[in-house]
Amino acid sequence: MLSYAIKKLLYGLAVLAGVIVVVFVLFNILPGDPARMTMGQRSDVQSLDAVRKEFGLDKSKPVQFFLYVNDLSVIGLHENTVAAQEKYGYVKVFSIGKDVVAVKWPYLRRSYQTKRNVTTILAETVPNTFILALSAMLFATVIGVLLGVVSAVHRDTWIDKAANSFAILGISAPSFFAGIIIAWFFGFVLSDYTGLNMSGSLYSYDPFEGEVTTWKNLWLPMFTLGLRPLAVIVQLTRSAMLDVLGQDYIRTARAKGLDRLTIIYKHALKNALNPVITAISGWFASLLAGSFFVEYVFGYNGLGRTTVAALEMSDFPVVMGSILFIAFIFVLVNILVDVLYAFVDPRVKLA
Repeated sequence: MLSYAIKKLLYGLAVLAGVIVVVFVLFNILPGDPARMTMGQRSDVQSLDAVRKEFGLDKSKPVQFFLYVNDLSVIGLHENTVAAQEKYGYVKVFSIGKDVVAVKWPYLRRSYQTKRNVTTILAETVPNTFILALSAMLFATVIGVLLGVVSAVHRDTWIDKAANSFAILGISAPSFFAGIIIAWFFGFVLSDYTGLNMSGSLYSYDPFEGEVTTWKNLWLPMFTLGLRPLAVIVQLTRSAMLDVLGQDYIRTARAKGLDRLTIIYKHALKNALNPVITAISGWFASLLAGSFFVEYVFGYNGLGRTTVAALEMSDFPVVMGSILFIAFIFVLVNILVDVLYAFVDPRVKLA
């Protein structure tokens, strides 16, 4: 178990290292001057040079990459000064001349636009996106498994055909297109009946009431974001259930006189869940990334909307921090799912 966890952890670190390289290279070949975006198009040369020096943009690309990796690493080489200690919050291990090798949390740097720490920005927006992704995944899982089971049990009937048609429609519709249609139809055309808004965030600030939670603003983006994974789960559950229902032990259970619900939900469904768990795990991590366009369409204040706004302003530290966070979630979820397999299916061994 320990060797398996270490092997998976090393694979995950390799993936994150690859993401860091790709993201850094991409954002350094994109057009646009972050310093000019920060100071404005009419800024003088001295102001632009001061901003470039402040954020390390005046150095060569290899040096910038080394400094960025040094900031991200949990073990880094930093100046032994009070300012560096306050900036990185490190714990000194040993000294090397005027510098120290220290242990710290990854430092995602500061936003070019607001000068705030990227970690702080992510801490404010990630919970909103997590709530949206989790609610969308729960909605897709519950409804998808239910429809898949019903479709398999009533094979080749109108119920099965209706469920398959819904699944095909859900897979075919891109989230950004579905979001626009759903927002217009339920948030505008039927707004008098649904009471829902075309746009709005889960949390908002009222000068008299303080922070206000508006749960109804969650329903439309949740439905939009969960539509595609729901369609996939319906198809996977149906296919797995049809395969399991044809097994010998199911026929034996029927011969013993077990009631239909017990056979379906206790014996068949449990053994058909492996591909569904794979879909759920993969889609949950994907929903965090896929929420970018959905949040933008619905004006939902989360990680996606913040990242898109930062990309428009060439605020690369925020964009890079968001991408690295999503990559970390993908790696973490994949490791957890592999471990979960061993508990769901005894035939799966961790090696």
